This record gives sequence, structure tokens and C-alpha cells, in this order.
Amino acid sequence: MNKIKFSDFVNLSKEEKYKIVLPQILSLVEGEKNLVANLANVVSVLKYTFEYYLWVGFYHIDTIDKLTLVVGPYQGKVACTRLKAGKGVCWSAVGKKESIIVDDVNNFSGHVQCDADSKSEIVVPVIKNNKVVAVLDVDSGQYGAFDNTDKKYLEEIISKIKYIF
Repeated sequence: MNKIKFSDFVNLSKEEKYKIVLPQILSLVEGEKNLVANLANVVSVLKYTFEYYLWVGFYHIDTIDKLTLVVGPYQGKVACTRLKAGKGVCWSAVGKKESIIVDDVNNFSGHVQCDADSKSEIVVPVIKNNKVVAVLDVDSGQYGAFDNTDKKYLEEIISKIKYIF
């Protein structure tokens, strides 16, 4: 098996990187039953693969207060611990049950600013039994950092790991 050197990896396209990390993520969660461990590994792989990721993590629907998202495993600066229903990109994704890409978070009505360095965002809902149980939230320090390639592969990652929730 050929190993990719870090210097080679840096020069790969976004899509090529996703194609490499998808099986890596699947191998990390396979057979592991602890949700926190699995999600911690997923966000770590993503954060350290994509240089434009400023913050990446999961927010979960609170088990007691269903109108609150609670931060889960993440990589990045300190995050907002709780997000109340009706605000921000995360809750928009929950309400629509679909991924949302925001090119400029400053122009998103109701945006919750946890980090002033965040410029763009993508949120992918985790849907189980037709209910959103969590979201994968990724912020970038660059405007317009996320596109349909990110959406396609992040949705694929979520579809293949949602059984762990």
C-alpha cells in the first residue's frame, strides 16, 4: 500500500482529500460503541485534513430540553455551549432537515457568533428515524469556503456514521 506524504496531501484537491478521509473515518468508528470517542475522531480527522476549517464539531439536540442544541465533540476555539431554537445556521438546518451553506455569516439573519473569526459555515443535519438528533457544524475563517463538494462529502460521511448516534 502506498503511503501519502503530508507534502503530497497538501497538494490534493478538496475532493481527493474527502475521498481519502472517508474510509479513514469509517475505519475509526467501526466497532467502537462510544459516541463521544467516535465523534471526537471524526472531527479531528476533518479539522486536520482541511486547512480552511476553522472550527468543526457536533451539536446535539438536548435530551431534556428539545429546544436546545448542546455542543459535543469539536476541534477549534471555545464554542457556544448551548444554542436556543430558532437562531443561527444550526437551527435552520434542523428546521429544514437539510444542509445549509452560508458564504458570509454576517449576512445570515439570526447568526449566532461564537467566534468573530468565522466568516462562512456549513451545517449538515444528522437525521435518524426522520428526526434531527444532531448537526455537524463547520466554520471557516474564509468567506465562501464551502461548496457542493463539501456538502456532498460531509453528507456522505454523516449518512455512513449516523448509526452510531
